[in-house]
Amino acid sequence: MNVTPAVDRLQPSLPDRAKKSLYSENLQRTVTLTILRPRDRSPRSELSVLILFDGQDFPAVRIPEALGDFSLRYPSVPLMIVGIHADKDRIFEYGTASQPDYAYRGNKAANTTHFVIDELIPYLKERYPVSYDRERWSIGGFSLGGLMALDLAWHHAEVFSKVGVFSGSFWWRQRALDDNYDESDRIMHRIIRSTTGSPVLKFWFQTGTRDEEDDRDNDGIIDSIDDTLDLIAELERKGYAWGKEIVYEEVLNGEHNPHTWAEIFPVFLHWSQHR
Repeated sequence: MNVTPAVDRLQPSLPDRAKKSLYSENLQRTVTLTILRPRDRSPRSELSVLILFDGQDFPAVRIPEALGDFSLRYPSVPLMIVGIHADKDRIFEYGTASQPDYAYRGNKAANTTHFVIDELIPYLKERYPVSYDRERWSIGGFSLGGLMALDLAWHHAEVFSKVGVFSGSFWWRQRALDDNYDESDRIMHRIIRSTTGSPVLKFWFQTGTRDEEDDRDNDGIIDSIDDTLDLIAELERKGYAWGKEIVYEEVLNGEHNPHTWAEIFPVFLHWSQHR
């Protein structure tokens, strides 16, 4: 006789949800935050923190439901998820802090980095019972937000121990395709390759086999998968090990949209809190 574990018969309660506004001197705008915390937690428990870009998409990616289920299954792992809402300048605020792309997109990514490090994190530490242990701080994002998360974590491993990237925009390049483009023009790959040393980080990457249709080198593999695997290869050359510091999830028929990310997000959530 098969007996379903009791936890599987329970309906996860949605986490406490708060929408906050934080004015950023760095971004020169008021940033909306969605802050999710488990309902059933000890008042003395320190919270682990996961910061995600594109907090406006939390409902579509089913982040509250994922946290509710996670908190039900792992009540001893109290986790707070903080979503940073993008606005009309998203294409300029997300990217690589040291360099915009060839079309000058991402020219405010450095401002976003300063917002997270100098404004958001002090705000969270002042108002919430969060852990001060970097092992309990993670960051992640979707598409261009994933690129932003990786760049930020790469340069601030003193703050974050793990980073998750869903369908990352690793095509981000300093030269247009019709302007003598070469694969060495991909900016994040070059940043990793040229960095002295290896930040103490763990990485989780996801792509879908239907993330896009473009295949600029005509090798039969879509660019999003090629770009991600090439970036992982750069990390391996820095000494990170596949299956140890690096996890890669390729979703069959997965697309570049919240539906696919919602399906795989619980896998990332478990990894981020149990690795």
